[in-house]
Amino acid sequence: MPVLVEPDTPTVTSLLKAMPPGSHGVSTTDRMRAWLDQHPDEYVVVLGPDLELDDALKIAEDLRTTKPTVSVVLVVAALDTQVLTRAMKAGARDVVQADDIGAISEAIKQAHQLFVALRGPSGAKSVGRVVTVFSPKGGVGKTTMAVNLSLALCEGGARKVCLVDLDLAFGDVAITMQLFPTHSIEQAIGSEDSLDFPMLEGLLTRHQDSMMVLAAPPHPDIRERVTPVLVSRILRTLKEGFDYVVVDTAPSFDDQVLTALDETDECVIVATLDVPTLKNVKVALETLEMLNIASGHRHLLLNRADDAVGIGSDKVEAILGMPVAASVSTSIDVAAATNAGTPIVTDQPQHGASAAIVRLASTLAGEPVSAPISDDVAQQDEPAEKGRRMFRRKKESPA
Repeated sequence: MPVLVEPDTPTVTSLLKAMPPGSHGVSTTDRMRAWLDQHPDEYVVVLGPDLELDDALKIAEDLRTTKPTVSVVLVVAALDTQVLTRAMKAGARDVVQADDIGAISEAIKQAHQLFVALRGPSGAKSVGRVVTVFSPKGGVGKTTMAVNLSLALCEGGARKVCLVDLDLAFGDVAITMQLFPTHSIEQAIGSEDSLDFPMLEGLLTRHQDSMMVLAAPPHPDIRERVTPVLVSRILRTLKEGFDYVVVDTAPSFDDQVLTALDETDECVIVATLDVPTLKNVKVALETLEMLNIASGHRHLLLNRADDAVGIGSDKVEAILGMPVAASVSTSIDVAAATNAGTPIVTDQPQHGASAAIVRLASTLAGEPVSAPISDDVAQQDEPAEKGRRMFRRKKESPA
């Protein structure tokens, strides 16, 4: 799926409309390189018009030799002979004006044709994984954990992640992230037999950290109209275009949640250190075992985990019969970050809670995940250091 590098959010939104369904936008070249490390079958990088021209040309020149199967399409505000000549010498496959939507689409199409010619038609269909965040009891911080875990997996754009709010009556994902969706899962109702990725992509809301959200309906009475078949179709369709689909569920075993659990690759169970919650979690685990859901792929996340309450991790493991995968201590910083709409993982990447969530994300991904760095933090770097980071490459993944 094509990746766009563009720091201006409105421009990202505009250019993505000219790109194929599933295209991904990141704000910096560092995030683009992280994306390429995670996606060795990428075939095109689109460099937006708000990048400095010299920087864009250096990227094109570098990718020409380090990743020769990746085409570079340079989008510029105004095209002239000098820009075109410099871009061709740097190795850009095409140069187009930002207002020429047709030319951008055609350049990407030609880049894909070249990729197929170089690598063969087999390169590139991957299927993402579904991570369901569940708790049988409300008030345990499940949505907060789901939001932060999604951002950790996204790693600032290194992976493409969609967070689905499946708490259909009282979903809080959008308000937690201070998003104001114009569409929600409600607009997919009735499309069980016709839903495809381009249609579903039009219902998603973009978060500033390169993550997408499928919001819950605005009114509780919509819940009964969201059928289990639709839930299944949505999750399977999203897997076609995202590396990870994270599902925040309602605290119950209703039909929609059970369907999501059936589609789950990894299940994160959130609990707090109080007897009623642990009792409910134990019953929920027995239910998951009976239904053979995510067997061997369940991860226990303890939230607000403080030994002072009289129940420690070792006792929890003995009660529930499973190890604690991650433990997040009580902290006013987590609540403050949530209330401010800047989840702790991006607001304070070095915080203990962030570290615990990132470790869990690494377990789910099966590889190290770095704490995402917010744009505000990144902008504090000295220009020289920024330049050094721009061209620092990780060890390239085998093709």
